[in-house]
Amino acid sequence: MKYDDIKEQIIKELKKIYDPEIPVNIYELGLIYNIACAKESGGVKCVVTMTLTSAVCPVSESLLDQVRNIGYLIDEVEEVVPDLVFDPPWTQDNISIEARLELGML
Repeated sequence: MKYDDIKEQIIKELKKIYDPEIPVNIYELGLIYNIACAKESGGVKCVVTMTLTSAVCPVSESLLDQVRNIGYLIDEVEEVVPDLVFDPPWTQDNISIEARLELGML
């Protein structure tokens, strides 16, 4: 399987993870900055560079665990590693057009 296909599968799974305070998935919220996959000895390892809406997010560990668990859902993937960053900081500008419509922001 190609890395682009794996990334698409990861995105599909990320869209199932919701911020409990905002009724939008973390991908459409713009919390995902990058997905990088590479072949390693045990299989494919993917690093998901992501942020949170706030550095003091009370559910940060839960969200990170859900991202990690994606590795168990895709056969070709050995491991999914969340790389939590706060630079650049998340803003509402990161929210997708679809999510803005859903949230009544447009």
